Amino acid sequence: MRRCILGIVKTDVPMTAALCSQTIDALAEAYPCCRKEILTETAFGRPMKALVIGSGERKVLFTAAHHGNEWITAPLLLKFIEELAEGITTGGTLWGVNARTIQKAATIHAVAMVDPDGVDLVTGGIAPGTLEYASAESLAARYPGIPFPDGWKANLLGVDLNLQYPAGWLMAREIKFAAGYTRPGPRDYVGRAPLSQRESKALAEYTRQVDPQLVLAYHTQGKAIYWQFRDCQVPGAQALAREFARVSGYRMEDTPYESSFAGYKDWFIQTFRRPGFTIEAGSGENPLPLSQFDTIYRDNLGILTTAALGLPGGA
Repeated sequence: MRRCILGIVKTDVPMTAALCSQTIDALAEAYPCCRKEILTETAFGRPMKALVIGSGERKVLFTAAHHGNEWITAPLLLKFIEELAEGITTGGTLWGVNARTIQKAATIHAVAMVDPDGVDLVTGGIAPGTLEYASAESLAARYPGIPFPDGWKANLLGVDLNLQYPAGWLMAREIKFAAGYTRPGPRDYVGRAPLSQRESKALAEYTRQVDPQLVLAYHTQGKAIYWQFRDCQVPGAQALAREFARVSGYRMEDTPYESSFAGYKDWFIQTFRRPGFTIEAGSGENPLPLSQFDTIYRDNLGILTTAALGLPGGA
């Protein structure tokens, strides 16, 4: 008899870049229905990986940990993949849906950690006294009002990876420069040009390669669902957002103007004219504590399952 192997994904310790990479490797080894892919390495040598599960025609791309201090979204995606893989293997269900139904309907690509370097700074994967820590600390010193390292959102080069996409990038630059974020630091620096960072460039290339019907970009916090970009009309996006809100208890929101440009989901909506969503999971002050994980997972399981399957006759 096969032994249940749930528990590969650790949800009671901070998800460092090394732990994320090891977890992806372990899931791909334990479950034949999973495979891993390497998108790139960061400037500091940490891998950026994807897990792929399912064989259906509907391709979706789920992403998380775009920002260092939003690392709790990485185990969220990994736990979803683990429970889906276990359900496929054993004939079980996920969120009341037969896991093999999801497998046959969709191919899910999950990039659980877009910013491995930034995550390590916040979670302790980079120790004080190291050259990497000292480099980040020197950048942070330019912005003394931002707590260090807990306020760190950027990669280790001081570029905010969710302000790196060619979707109103010049407008984002104008807004962030006006707010004082004019050079590398813990957050809100847009970089010298769109897609100038290895991580953002690799995710954009991977998105083009996958050509998904839908993307989710997981962030924290606020229990909010952002589903629009400027005046782009995307068939089915509003209906999906309403369903996401219904199954999660989160709110559909208009993106604040100061955050309305150069994000990953903005670029996806503009480029592909398909549904793209930023999900702000949990509530409180980043980084959210692990004590919130079970609630975050419960609230988002319906979003993840619905995004994989789509709506009947819809997006």
